[in-house]
Amino acid sequence: MFAVLSAALMVVDARLTVLHSVRSQLGLIVEPVYWLGRLPVTLWESATQELSSRNELAAENEKLKAEQLMMQRRLQKLAALTEQNVRLRELLNSSALVDDEVLATELIGIDPNPFTHRILIDKGEKDGVVLGQPVLDARGLMGQVVEVMPYTSRVLLLTDTTHSIPVQVNRNGLRAIATGTGNPERLELRHVADTADIKEGDLLVSSGLGQRFPAGYPVATVTEVVHDSGQPFAIVRAVPTANLNRTRYMLLVFTDPRTPEQRAAESAEAQEEVDRQALEHPDAEAAIEDAPPADVPAPADPAPASGSGEESHQ
Repeated sequence: MFAVLSAALMVVDARLTVLHSVRSQLGLIVEPVYWLGRLPVTLWESATQELSSRNELAAENEKLKAEQLMMQRRLQKLAALTEQNVRLRELLNSSALVDDEVLATELIGIDPNPFTHRILIDKGEKDGVVLGQPVLDARGLMGQVVEVMPYTSRVLLLTDTTHSIPVQVNRNGLRAIATGTGNPERLELRHVADTADIKEGDLLVSSGLGQRFPAGYPVATVTEVVHDSGQPFAIVRAVPTANLNRTRYMLLVFTDPRTPEQRAAESAEAQEEVDRQALEHPDAEAAIEDAPPADVPAPADPAPASGSGEESHQ
């Protein structure tokens, strides 16, 4: 009976339209049942999508954090390179003002002993470094080489307690001896008369006495002068002009070992040799004087060989 009724309803619904309104009403009644049936699937899909989105966001967050760290590292490296470029430019500018031959070097080590002020540089005997060679940075003298190895050297800084350097006041030429105190920020002038013309702010430069350090390089600036009427000598303290505890790049100075008298004698001998050759060969000298200037081309040959004109000037 139910089978026949079902078949009849199917035929009527397929052939006629009288049951369309009934079917719509029944759809409204059955819709909650469909929704309840799909509810577990909908909840599963929502949970899966939420979890997937959360994992993707976490992964993207980790990726962005890693990229941020990389960018910060690059910024730090860029800042270090910028400072290094500034220091190298200062060193380059100072080397242009030095009359002597110089060689750039880099700090590679510091003596761990707190009672000695020594550093290790990356130039040695293979680079022509010698004992006693002066070392300076972009601001002034730093010290001298005290130990030479094949590829490295050890430098004794001005502030070491065993180091002394002859200096003079740049303002009036007053000579003194600057001695290290063990403090990287201070030098002391020994045996300066209490009546000496020296005052705070005076620039001390190397005097060249002893022929160890070249003359005229900045050494320190006077920061304190203490006069004691009961003492024969004044207490004079100065701060080094060089950045002894901050400089990384330095210059090794190759000074002329000859004395001024030797340089003058050799120059006079060279001039005498030139004059003697001019007397022995007057024709050659006249030919040189009568020769046309280098920038004025000589007349061309009527039939020159190929390329002979350029070769003759070369």
